[in-house]
Amino acid sequence: MKNIVLVGSSGHAKVVIDIVEKAGEYQIAGLIDGFRAVGEETLGYAVLGAEADLPSLIQARAVEGVIVAIGDNHVRARVVADLARDVPQLPLVSAIHPHAAIGKDTTIGPGTVVMAGAIVNPGCRIGAGCIVNTNASLDHDSVMEDFASLAPRVATGGHCRIGRFAAVSIGAVLRHRVTIGEHTVVGAGALVLGDVESYVVAYGSPARAVRTRQAGERYL
Repeated sequence: MKNIVLVGSSGHAKVVIDIVEKAGEYQIAGLIDGFRAVGEETLGYAVLGAEADLPSLIQARAVEGVIVAIGDNHVRARVVADLARDVPQLPLVSAIHPHAAIGKDTTIGPGTVVMAGAIVNPGCRIGAGCIVNTNASLDHDSVMEDFASLAPRVATGGHCRIGRFAAVSIGAVLRHRVTIGEHTVVGAGALVLGDVESYVVAYGSPARAVRTRQAGERYL
């Protein structure tokens, strides 16, 4: 079983730890978190150091892969870019809960996390570094571009497209063939009946853009 490390050690990392343990494909060697002391633990796994320590840890711990277990789309992408620069030999791996349903003819990119109860129906394309959260449903022939996320209980119709870095919040519903623009945040419980442009916050029933937002602006 290959050794991997998780970058991150907070609430989202707890869920990723649980997925990795239940999937049984990888062994977690430890956690990487520059904001905590070496030796502090999350769910029994110790912090081994910061990102700068990874080159030495790869050899010392025989590490063969990494998952960036950070919930914020923009921060997750930045960390992935840093890893690609500093430890290009360390591949991103995905974590798919055994109780997720993955349909035929789907693709799931490296570093993506699919949580318990999630449904990815046939013909979907999920990019790198995405999150499909607990009990979220991505219907047939839909696309999630890199570093997009669906929060718990999001439901999309078929042929939807979720743009790069877009975040669809808890319980939102997307009609079929809806496109969510890049870096856009859709609010909790929104009913999205039409396309939503890039770089906005949208919510309501039906959902409407209420303001613009900047790339990297906090939303969690």
